[in-house]
Amino acid sequence: MPFGLGVAALGLLLATTAGAFTPEPTPGQGSAPTLPSASSFGAFLGSGPEGVRRSRHLERWLDGTAMTVGHTYLPGDLWSNIRGRPDFLRPWARWRAADADRLFVLNVPMLERNEAGLPDREVARLLRAGARGEFDHHFRALAERLVGHGLADAVIVLGWEMNGTTYTHRCAPDPGAWREYWRRIVTAMREVAGQRFQFDFAPSRGLDAIAWDRCYPGDDVVDIIGMDSYDQPPGEDFDDQVTQPYGLQHHADFAAAHGKPVSFPEWGLYRNGDNPAYMRRMLAWIEERRPLYHTISDYCPHGVWRCDENPRAAAVFRAALAGDR
Repeated sequence: MPFGLGVAALGLLLATTAGAFTPEPTPGQGSAPTLPSASSFGAFLGSGPEGVRRSRHLERWLDGTAMTVGHTYLPGDLWSNIRGRPDFLRPWARWRAADADRLFVLNVPMLERNEAGLPDREVARLLRAGARGEFDHHFRALAERLVGHGLADAVIVLGWEMNGTTYTHRCAPDPGAWREYWRRIVTAMREVAGQRFQFDFAPSRGLDAIAWDRCYPGDDVVDIIGMDSYDQPPGEDFDDQVTQPYGLQHHADFAAAHGKPVSFPEWGLYRNGDNPAYMRRMLAWIEERRPLYHTISDYCPHGVWRCDENPRAAAVFRAALAGDR
């Protein structure tokens, strides 16, 4: 496994999934948690070359702490973009090649027109077409391009937040077809010579349009169980975010039951504003759960370095990560 998350670290991850979370310190007491060495840290800083450039500035803001995870999203407008244009992948390939301890995380849409607001009937039709293999060639082409650019060990966050309503690649219109389509995509990409991809199943926190375990496609085609979790309802405070149906504790328990490491591909502030208590609790949760990686969404309203709206939460984040820990 990448970045030193060996058997012992993975065992610790699985053994601690039922533990209690860290209480919120009272003002003037305690400090922000330090992150575990087994957990690779990153941030989403922009989809294209700007994300690579900004990573150096974020590291300076963190007093030299290395950002070991580069995270970006393929555009979901056209199949030509989902196949991974060389000019899109090339800057990230150079960033990855510069340090063997880096991990490249790529969110991959399962369907084009992914944010076009298509009706459920059309989504169901497309999912069934995917389950029949009609789109396999697009994902085989993506895998070939990733391998050709030296990104053969990328983490693929496929069809993220499938339990919601935002994306065309959502699960609820036909869960059975969605699961079979995921399996076909993974099979097609794994058939490409030289690949060592890890596939990350990453719902959004909570019960949305569908319980996300109904979308789970099977242990043989999932390597990591992620969760996107922002500071917003459902879950009025962090305790609710942990204990709510299909919340953070359910995520940890589900991953442990399936023998998978966890991740947090997207997390950050949101509807509750500049919330240092959330930031402290989420960092403590990350420290306890030891995810394979986590990447904060660093833009307003979610972020810290790039969002002046959240100075108190940013101070907590910086204190936890600064100093090359």
